[in-house]
Amino acid sequence: MMQPAVETVRSSRADLLFHALGDANRRRMVSHLAEQPASVSELAAVLAISKTAIGQHLAVLEEAKLASSTKLGRVRTCQFDPAGLAPLQDWIDYHRQEWNERLNRLDDLISGIVSNEDCA
Repeated sequence: MMQPAVETVRSSRADLLFHALGDANRRRMVSHLAEQPASVSELAAVLAISKTAIGQHLAVLEEAKLASSTKLGRVRTCQFDPAGLAPLQDWIDYHRQEWNERLNRLDDLISGIVSNEDCA
C-alpha cells in the first residue's frame, strides 16, 4: 500500500488535472492540441472564444502540465503534452487497486459465511 505522503502528492497532482479537464473549453483545447500544435489565434478561432480566454485556459493547462507553449516573435504556439496525464493514470491505478483489494476481502468474507452455512 502506498504511503500517505506519497498519496497526498499524487492526489494534489490529480486535483490539478481534474480541475484542468473539468472545463469543456480546456478539454476541447486538449483534444485539438492532441491532433496538432496550434497558435493561440488558431485555438481562438476553433473554439470561438477570445484570445484572452485562450491564454487563461492555456495557463491552467500549463500548470497541470498538459500543455506547453513557445513564443516566436508575436506567435505563441501551443502543444499537448501526453506525459501530463501520467499522474492521473497513477491516481486511477491506485484507487483501482484499493477497490479491488476491498472487493476481494468482501468476497472472502461472503465465501466464508456461505461455507459456514453449508456446514450447518
